[in-house]
Amino acid sequence: QVQLVESGGGLVQAGGSLRLSCAASGRTFSSYSMGWFRQAPGKEREFVAVIKYNGGTTYYADSVKGRFTISRDNAKNTVYLQMNSLKPEDTAVYYCAAEFLRLTTKPNEYDYWGQGTQVTVSS
Repeated sequence: QVQLVESGGGLVQAGGSLRLSCAASGRTFSSYSMGWFRQAPGKEREFVAVIKYNGGTTYYADSVKGRFTISRDNAKNTVYLQMNSLKPEDTAVYYCAAEFLRLTTKPNEYDYWGQGTQVTVSS
């Protein structure tokens, strides 16, 4: 089992920044690729970013490329999402997820999920 707890969400004005954190406990964090997803009201959960278990590879959704950065600290069992130049359309609940070894952008391929943290961007 892997337990995930997100933090760092909040209310920010357009153009501002937030850093989300996801703390993991349980099995070996360094064996899990970690993804960030988001879900806005009335919409499906969508991929945001993913980082390979060893931190060597990252992928981003086109909508956040160049603005968001995913990183991880395996010594702290934590993955981060630095979000800059935020837009109102970034408003959503953000979730982190863990998948053993496999690097994937598909939410249904992740085994473990956090409870989510709300990000609201005002215009």
